[in-house]
Amino acid sequence: MQVICDGLDLSEAVLKVSRAISVRTTNPILEGIKIVADENYIIVSATDLELSIEKKIRAEVKIEGETVVPGKFFTELVKKLTKEKIELITNDKNQLTIKYMDSQTTVQCFNALEYPSFNKIDSNEYFSLTETTLKDVINKTIFAVAVDDSRPILKGCLFEIENNKLTTVALDGYRLALCKTELKYSNIKVNVIIPARSLSEISKLLGDEENIINIYIQKNYIMIDLEDTKIISRLLDGDFLNYKQIIPQNFETTVVINKKQFEDALDRASLLSRIGQNNLVKFDIKENNLLITSNSDLGNVNENVNVSFKGKDLKIAFNARYFTECARNISDEFIKISFNNSTNPCIITPIDNEFYTFLILPVRMLG
Repeated sequence: MQVICDGLDLSEAVLKVSRAISVRTTNPILEGIKIVADENYIIVSATDLELSIEKKIRAEVKIEGETVVPGKFFTELVKKLTKEKIELITNDKNQLTIKYMDSQTTVQCFNALEYPSFNKIDSNEYFSLTETTLKDVINKTIFAVAVDDSRPILKGCLFEIENNKLTTVALDGYRLALCKTELKYSNIKVNVIIPARSLSEISKLLGDEENIINIYIQKNYIMIDLEDTKIISRLLDGDFLNYKQIIPQNFETTVVINKKQFEDALDRASLLSRIGQNNLVKFDIKENNLLITSNSDLGNVNENVNVSFKGKDLKIAFNARYFTECARNISDEFIKISFNNSTNPCIITPIDNEFYTFLILPVRMLG
């Protein structure tokens, strides 16, 4: 293999695919990045067998070929060569020489034949939406996925596609985040569960443009097609929880509250609870007022916030972090919080739309 390419193009491609390099593996080759020189392109890819990322860039290909370079070293090197023309040359000892300016570096590579193949998805089943929409639905739900291994299926987000609509759901047993959006196009009806780690990396690779992207589904894989960048993720196998049964439909107490005032009061109250390492805050709702309190050995905090109130007075306790993470993902000025009693979950929704729903379980109060 012998190719010449732009250093900035190569650096950007390597930084993208390096997100899929395996961090903890017993197979050293999965710590590598594969480089394929073909026609007028270099194709750079990496995989940890769950997530795969491939990026194509233009290059002057003098001799076609392929190799697998040590990923961490190669990524750090090309990051420092963004203003240079770079020449890549392999020899019969499976070594790669990287030439730049009047200097060069040679590194021992892995055997490309032993590297896992990139799972190309050849399917006509897909749905379309904009980059910004996909990024938004991921960020509005992914924070609620489970992080422990007790229920592996909850370490992913449910993508439910039906009637040209996408419903994305994440839950961890204590809270639930649900986001609905209209699709630009869809020819499928399907439920798939995408690992949270894959979605996190996908979100980082998405831009803030209104470009329409296609997402293909085939057997146990999903592929996001970003023109010269392709991201493939393995899907989680199993049945997601029936989230519809978890969400209450009727409520005894409802408050409408200014989101910024609520966030600020909650943040101040949770300072003390975090020091006490329990992160517990108590709500006392009555007479158009929400009293937020927290207590620790250091003292106590009482925060009063005006609300629009309907229903019964209520005392209830929550993990403050769950409310904080929820509010962070709502951009509306006002939110509605609906309750039943001190032991049943509450529902938080933006006041101006029905596309986002957050559910939080309370903490049982003693005494």
